[in-house]
Amino acid sequence: MEGASFGAGRAGGAIDPLDFLKQLQTILRVTAWIFSIVVFGSIVNECYVNVDSQNPELLCIFNKNESACSYGIAVGIIAFFGSIFFFVVDLYFQQISSVKDRKRAVLLDLGFSGFLSFLWFVAFCFLANQWQRTTMSQGFSQGADAARAAITFSFFSVIIWVALAVKALQRYRLGTDMSLFATDQFAADPSAPYPGYPAGSGIESTETYQSPPFTETLDTNPKGYQVPAY
Repeated sequence: MEGASFGAGRAGGAIDPLDFLKQLQTILRVTAWIFSIVVFGSIVNECYVNVDSQNPELLCIFNKNESACSYGIAVGIIAFFGSIFFFVVDLYFQQISSVKDRKRAVLLDLGFSGFLSFLWFVAFCFLANQWQRTTMSQGFSQGADAARAAITFSFFSVIIWVALAVKALQRYRLGTDMSLFATDQFAADPSAPYPGYPAGSGIESTETYQSPPFTETLDTNPKGYQVPAY
């Protein structure tokens, strides 16, 4: 993008909502947000079941391992709020006038997306492993579809967050055009003087004021004219 800074145009430019919604990064944000809802919603609503009708205690469907359900819910909630936060950052990113603030936002996006990719990968492996060890019973079979949905969308979330990390890395590599930000062109020291006008040859002229080119004096008695005598 010509005249762009970290993937966005000139600071303060107008934002077209349709173009913003059509961006790949926005689509990935919304998709990650939906997948997080599916994962922690499935676990909370249907992955706690009663093994015995006489025992009211709810057990995690993933091999009765409470840590598996808790971890899936925690990662889903983190991804849910993280997707909302960075969606808002993307929406107002072009309004950020400072190059340093834009750089920090991109680096934060890169770090968070990479971290969530790792968390989702661990969640997928953890849930899939515990599900393989689960002994199916009448109570567990009722939440089997929800458990499979949580595992499946955990895997899809890994792909989505890796894609977001790659997008953030691309934005960081784009860098910035410093000419877009006039405030960053001056020296950081407030006491530093402003640059002066371009200097000439450096030799100061010592010549004094000269008379005009017409140096001849006027003749008070022009030839051919005689002053009359009285």
